[in-house]
Amino acid sequence: MAVHQTYYVPAQSKWPIIATVGLGLTLFGVASILVQGRQGNSTTVPWAVFFAGALIMAYMLFGWFGNVIREGRAGLYSPQMDRTFRWGMSWFIFSEVMFFAAFFGALFYVRTFAVPWLGGEGDRGSSAMLWDGFRATWPLLENPDPARYPGPREVIGPWGLPLVNTLLLVSSSVTVTIAHHALKSGHRGRVKAWLGATILLGLGFITLQAFEYHHAYTELDLTLHSGIYGTTFFMLTGFHGAHVTLGSLMLIIMLVRVFRGHFTTEHHFAFEAASWYWHFVDVVWLGLFVFVYIL
Repeated sequence: MAVHQTYYVPAQSKWPIIATVGLGLTLFGVASILVQGRQGNSTTVPWAVFFAGALIMAYMLFGWFGNVIREGRAGLYSPQMDRTFRWGMSWFIFSEVMFFAAFFGALFYVRTFAVPWLGGEGDRGSSAMLWDGFRATWPLLENPDPARYPGPREVIGPWGLPLVNTLLLVSSSVTVTIAHHALKSGHRGRVKAWLGATILLGLGFITLQAFEYHHAYTELDLTLHSGIYGTTFFMLTGFHGAHVTLGSLMLIIMLVRVFRGHFTTEHHFAFEAASWYWHFVDVVWLGLFVFVYIL
């Protein structure tokens, strides 16, 4: 594959505009679903808006990244462009770190400050006068206003499906690393086998989390509306599950490209970027397993 020696500047593209429209519709749909659902109104239209935005985003991703793949295969990218991709992926993962740091920060604030204050602790202990008899415990099974915000009957223990999911994701980090080393060594058969194993482990994680959510909603009364514990639980685990889904799609695309003969031992940053993202998702889950399920 030839290597372009100057910095390649692509022609004007429609994809950023399409991405803006798709992302805007998706976020508007999600916000409308939360608001309308909370008010007891129909969420049919918000769901339609959400799926329309998601389809536009999918179209944009396949089209835009398809252009990037064709440009890379044509040898239009220089070493400087390769460094640009690496910096771009690094900053993207950093933004994701900050995204999850905000949710972990909210969990820390609620557990360390807000709930104890409502229970009568500290300088703001006067809040206890609002709900006489409220006991500050975590997980919070009985909310300060149980008639309006009933808490869950039970929470999900860490040593069942969460532990199995932890083992799945930790194992997937090992398998994707083996696949990466096999690609750098030119053993494409091993790449296909180990990358396929990584994808199966990721899909297994998603499947088990779906079972866990069904169990929480139908048997434990643990929902998004079951107080602050339910909110933080589903926001953290739900966004993480979305990231695992996205990471699995990235790895599936990498596997398809391997089967089509893409990548060389020296030029395979797309594969490397997908593995970076997968390792990030695994590390976030370890934090979730400790701070959401165990502590």
